Amino acid sequence: MALLPRSPAEFGSARYWERFFRQCGQRPFEWYGAFPQLCPVLKKYVRPCDKVLVVGCGNSELSEQMYDVGMCEDIVNIDISDAVIREMQERSRGRRPNMSYLLMDVLQMDFSDGHFQVVLDKGTLDAILTDEEEATLGKVDRMFAEVSRVLQIGGRYLCVSLAQEHVLKKAVEYFSQEGWVVRVHQVASSGDEQQFVLPIFVYVMTKFKKIPGSAPQILEICTEEQDKPMRVESTEQLVATVRDRQHYALLCSQLSKTPCKEQVSLDLCDRESGKPRYTLHVIDSPAVKPSRDNHFAIFIIPQGRETEWLFGTEEGRKQLAASAGFRRLLAVALHREQHYEHMAGVQAELSAKVMELAPPGLPARHQVPFLSVGGDIGVRTVRHRASSALSGDYVVEDVRGDGTCCFRRLIFLCNRNVVQSEARLLAPAALPDQKKRRKGKKKPSPAEQPPAIDKSYLCCEHHKAMVAGLCLLGCPNSLPAPLAVLVVGLGGGSLPLFVHDYFSQAHVAVVEIDPSMLEVATRWFGFSQGARMRVHISDGLDYVAKLAAEVLPPAAPAQYDAVMFDVDSKDLTVGMSCPPPAFVEKPFLQKVKTILKPEGVFVLNLVCRDAQLKESVLATLQEVFPLLYARRIEGEVNEILFCQPSPEGRQDPAELGARAQELERALRQPGRPWDSSYTLADMLHAVKIL
Repeated sequence: MALLPRSPAEFGSARYWERFFRQCGQRPFEWYGAFPQLCPVLKKYVRPCDKVLVVGCGNSELSEQMYDVGMCEDIVNIDISDAVIREMQERSRGRRPNMSYLLMDVLQMDFSDGHFQVVLDKGTLDAILTDEEEATLGKVDRMFAEVSRVLQIGGRYLCVSLAQEHVLKKAVEYFSQEGWVVRVHQVASSGDEQQFVLPIFVYVMTKFKKIPGSAPQILEICTEEQDKPMRVESTEQLVATVRDRQHYALLCSQLSKTPCKEQVSLDLCDRESGKPRYTLHVIDSPAVKPSRDNHFAIFIIPQGRETEWLFGTEEGRKQLAASAGFRRLLAVALHREQHYEHMAGVQAELSAKVMELAPPGLPARHQVPFLSVGGDIGVRTVRHRASSALSGDYVVEDVRGDGTCCFRRLIFLCNRNVVQSEARLLAPAALPDQKKRRKGKKKPSPAEQPPAIDKSYLCCEHHKAMVAGLCLLGCPNSLPAPLAVLVVGLGGGSLPLFVHDYFSQAHVAVVEIDPSMLEVATRWFGFSQGARMRVHISDGLDYVAKLAAEVLPPAAPAQYDAVMFDVDSKDLTVGMSCPPPAFVEKPFLQKVKTILKPEGVFVLNLVCRDAQLKESVLATLQEVFPLLYARRIEGEVNEILFCQPSPEGRQDPAELGARAQELERALRQPGRPWDSSYTLADMLHAVKIL
């Protein structure tokens, strides 16, 4: 500890370094990595014929090793410590005739202009730039000016650094403004115990003649995994990229020493595009009893299933890890923008990287198993990709679920882990037009056979509960005819389509603010309009307000038996993702009550993670609607609220269950498909009155 300075400023003091090297003795001191680590980067920029200047050489073996392997022989080393210069001169005397050691300050060098092709700095800049005080920054400017002066045009300043943010930013800004090309390399780790947790970087600044005017900056980075430089647009982006690498190194160091108390998630990006390719979730299960073979495993989440509760939520992944029986499970999600060939390819790509996240105590050369559902990576086919001015970027994709069933999903990419709409697909062989094909006509390939939508199946649990809420309107033989239903929020159209198809007396009006969604629902989800189904492209707030203004009892009474809100919020900063806050404000809810018949029901899909906000929403609803039922969707944040204008319609949950069974029997008409796994009674058995 006596080798460390009393303050960072002492790193720039010649007196400190004299004392340091006397106490250090003959043993070489390598601040940042050894020659084998740095060699792959240095050999790209140092040629055997180059004249090389090493500034702040200390007693590092770097120059000697560069000389001895033939990388370069014309090397001049300078340092401000007389003790270390004499030691190094003695060490190389008679062995390296073309290498010299000189007592000299990098802030004021005696060399002529343009004397060197390479200036090599291993930790000297970091030692000088210990803070951002004016005097320190002045020293650094003098150092950079001297480095620039002694380098030829086309020469390279190679700076080995830990890349603290203020150090990297200062170097990049100074030299890029001088018209130099700046490239930052991350040095590959050796795999041995590191002196520093943070990774080592080499800044490569190539000198070009400064062009008058505003020449474009050329800034690049080469990460540990990729040799090809990646262009970045600004100093801020370069600094942020380096910071991400440093945070990752700190995370790996922490995870290698202690179990994580909370789940950790991070992205691994594609080398070419820089876009996320894998999302890794680290889940530790300390309750799992340790054994020889249960330290660590990798679980590949099948494509398209990352939105499911088991894989897409922290609680689900916790259950997955516990059932897998490993002390640490790494759950890996595959991104829809990327292409994956097969499980073996994914395993080969991830094998080295995932070991950086291995738990403490993992035995050497331990074989880490790769797990998945069914042993493959799943199937995902993007059918449509587009952008809407209101909804942003979105995709329609077909995925294979658990078993043989396939599903079509609408995903808004601003919230890519949430399924906006979903429908089950019928197998192509079951399509009616395929059964009627004339004999001898060429049968299309599976890729040419468009799968049909199974309209009898409601994929979303909250949609099932919303439909079940219609039981509040009465027994099957007493349901209003016609049954007037208003649905705000179209999405893929599954909810209004189911109500239309299974309630033959229903007349459904749908309000959708985004015209792109009507096109998506029609083209990709089997939605269609008709005499009992109309879509109105309008803001739901405006449409309901307009309807409320037209209600003038008794001449113009309320017209809707049921109003359903299934509309998402685009503002991700609010703790409520469905509906937007304006839809649950008291003045607007009073308008909803106005258009609802006295015995009608208002059904609301509420998705709120903010407990305080949720309490406020429920209180406001109860101020407007005296009778309020709630149905929590198990394993999801969704809660379905059934609101009625009059407390006189209060019904016991058990009575609702019996009514639901009766209604379902009426809906299951002969020849009409019905999803056998879905019962209205199941949807209402957990309803509670608020």
